[in-house]
Amino acid sequence: MATGDEKPVMVIGIDESEQSVYALEWTLDRFFAPYAPNHPFKLFIVHAKPNAVSAVGLAGPGTAEVVPYVDADLKHTAARVVEKAKAICQSKSVHDTTIEVFEGDARNILCEVVDKHHASVLVVGSHGYGAIKRAVLGSVSDYCSHHAHCSVMIVKKPKIKV
Repeated sequence: MATGDEKPVMVIGIDESEQSVYALEWTLDRFFAPYAPNHPFKLFIVHAKPNAVSAVGLAGPGTAEVVPYVDADLKHTAARVVEKAKAICQSKSVHDTTIEVFEGDARNILCEVVDKHHASVLVVGSHGYGAIKRAVLGSVSDYCSHHAHCSVMIVKKPKIKV
């Protein structure tokens, strides 16, 4: 909780998806840009980079040879995600932001970061998976809404009707 002049903390979980970019932009437009430079929250933007071994999945012959390439690709993706987040923040005149990258499962990472920074709000995008895909892949937003020790805002990108 915020004490004295401390601002409450908002954590935004991001990945390389367009839903994540939308959630970041939507949140900045509503909670940061209108209040610049005196934002109501201290902002932490967090990207969880999967572990290369878990990203490869199955262990077997040749796995050890593949892991360094997968890890390099995941690091490259993380760098792209961070650069995109920085660019979006700058375009909206949001400069006092901390962007962090952690290795591990996004569900656990986001809940740990919420605890570490004593966040008041966690913002995540919604991929809009159906029930079967969500059951197989697991939903970060669903997990966080049940396990994060703060309010969780799930930002859904509107479906465009043709």
